[in-house]
Amino acid sequence: MTSKPSKNVSRLRRHARVRKKVSGTAETPRLCLYRSNKNIEAQIIDDVKGVTLVASSSMTLKLENGSNVEAAAAVGKDIAEKALAKKIKNVVFDRSGYIYHGRVKALAEAAREAGLKF
Repeated sequence: MTSKPSKNVSRLRRHARVRKKVSGTAETPRLCLYRSNKNIEAQIIDDVKGVTLVASSSMTLKLENGSNVEAAAAVGKDIAEKALAKKIKNVVFDRSGYIYHGRVKALAEAAREAGLKF
């Protein structure tokens, strides 16, 4: 009898499968996120140069609770404002294998409302 892989192993497999197709360029960099139990982080990355252009997280914003939907929305709004300040309007969204639900969805929708297009 084989055991079922852990949630994180399954997520990493999904992430690897998506990363085969999704890549950030100078014109449309990749908006990548990481969700932990206590915080959420987002980066806008140019994969051609291998450079992080903009980053934001619930830790840098010093939010009281970084693991809720409101914190994710605040990070999404912050990263969009920083990106627009650097004249980045279009991005490719990389959800890192996470289900588009809850905090991931809140971050994406807040970034869209603040002006990012993806």
